Amino acid sequence: MTSPDALPDVVFEASGIAKRFPGVVALDGVELELRAGEVHALLGENGAGKSTLVRILAGIQAADAGTMRLAGRPYAPGDTAAAMRAGVQVVHQELNLLPNLSVAENLFFSQLPRRYGFVDRRTLHRRAAGLLAEVGLDVPPGMKAGQLGIAQMQLLEIARTLWQDCRVLVMDEPTATLTPRETERLFTLLRRLTARGTAVLYISHHLEEIFEIGDRMTVFRNGRHVVTKELAGTDTAEVIRLMVGRDMEREYPPYTAREPGPELLRAEGLRPAGGAPLSFALRAGEVVGIAGLVGSGRTEAVRALFGADRAEGGRVLVRGEEVRIRSPRDAVRHGISLLTEDRKGQGLVLDMPLAANVTLAAIRTVSRGGLLRRAEEERLARAAVESLAVRTPGVRTAVRTLSGGNQQKVVLGRWLLAGTDVLIVDEPTRGIDVGARYEIHQQLTGLAEQGKALLVVSSDLPELLGICDRILVFSRGALAGEVARADFDGSRILALAYSGYSSASAPAPDEASAPEAAGTTASASASDTRAKNGDQP
Repeated sequence: MTSPDALPDVVFEASGIAKRFPGVVALDGVELELRAGEVHALLGENGAGKSTLVRILAGIQAADAGTMRLAGRPYAPGDTAAAMRAGVQVVHQELNLLPNLSVAENLFFSQLPRRYGFVDRRTLHRRAAGLLAEVGLDVPPGMKAGQLGIAQMQLLEIARTLWQDCRVLVMDEPTATLTPRETERLFTLLRRLTARGTAVLYISHHLEEIFEIGDRMTVFRNGRHVVTKELAGTDTAEVIRLMVGRDMEREYPPYTAREPGPELLRAEGLRPAGGAPLSFALRAGEVVGIAGLVGSGRTEAVRALFGADRAEGGRVLVRGEEVRIRSPRDAVRHGISLLTEDRKGQGLVLDMPLAANVTLAAIRTVSRGGLLRRAEEERLARAAVESLAVRTPGVRTAVRTLSGGNQQKVVLGRWLLAGTDVLIVDEPTRGIDVGARYEIHQQLTGLAEQGKALLVVSSDLPELLGICDRILVFSRGALAGEVARADFDGSRILALAYSGYSSASAPAPDEASAPEAAGTTASASASDTRAKNGDQP
């Protein structure tokens, strides 16, 4: 964190920025000021206007009113290329990679090194390897970007900004899928950039990050500017109150111990592609977490369980009987559902209305003789909206226009309508604000109370500590251990997560403090979480 007295001149300022969409005022005369060498946090609930301002800043959209200045000069980029030429780089919450190109080609797409008129692959891969090492992304430069996991794609997006001239760096939820180690590495990079005078606009719903890395904050609420102030002297409770306009005493719902019911699902020797055999069971009324580092095999395991990827071996039992799951259709038929980590890319049809998305897995219920019964579709959609408290103008609204939290509720409603017994949830609150996160956690634990079995994958360790009955810890493609709630401890879970890595693949000496710091932070968060939820440390 930079000393306020040391912060130099204003690099960027916006005044009176307004933006309207049909039926919605996204921004209502907001203002923002960024100083060279600072990390400035932009905070607010989903729908507060943060992403709209970022799109205006990046040249994706134009403001309806207001002015912007960059380095003292008028700034009104006509497109993203103009913004980048002016020195404004953006890491968007929604990933913007070219999946059929290599990692290296994505990094240097606008300036591929050439030799005799052809792309110089040797130089391209050498430069790419250096950037990948900076962000801790251990993948071959020639690998297709589409083969990466979501967290790896996020690191690649960050790496793309490092070689370009940058006066203002905007980061929209950069750590949503990153583990403590990757997050600490990112913070090290940000400190290096701010030391050069770069102004960083940092958007995150992880408030502990804001206090660790930020200098000042600006809060938006309902498209309006609420306050800009130094972070020193504020606390989490005040920030939440400014964001949501009310007090929130708890970050997670109160934990209630439940007696597990009968076994609903068992995996025996299930082997995801490239991974080790996995064995575990889920019982009715349980919330079971999956923790691990990026690349530890968490997502691969649940995709194999759901039939989205082919398993190389093992078997799956549902209610004690062996079943064959070779596709998601097989899984759904046996009462197993998956809320994917990439809800926009894989979980929703963004341009279709809410009603169509909710009923997508129950198409036979809303059709007859091959024809859609629109009235029945809308009736079921309205019931889902009411039961899950989805905030929407109506069930015919395009799901693209909803906030992240409401989009997640739509996906959840779809699987509940399909009659699921086992719900697999991958990164349930990625990119979702603090108020909506609480609602999602309430709904997940409420489903467990109704007798559902939940398997929750999350890179947010405090989230798992807050809502789970037990946690499975993955390390390098294998199940490293299981931790019961009575034994929850952040340091212990992180130790298991690192246990599969040899000394050769352990963090380098200059990173040695990162796991220790991450473990300390996670342990503190665990104690804080237990206190908030009425548990004993």
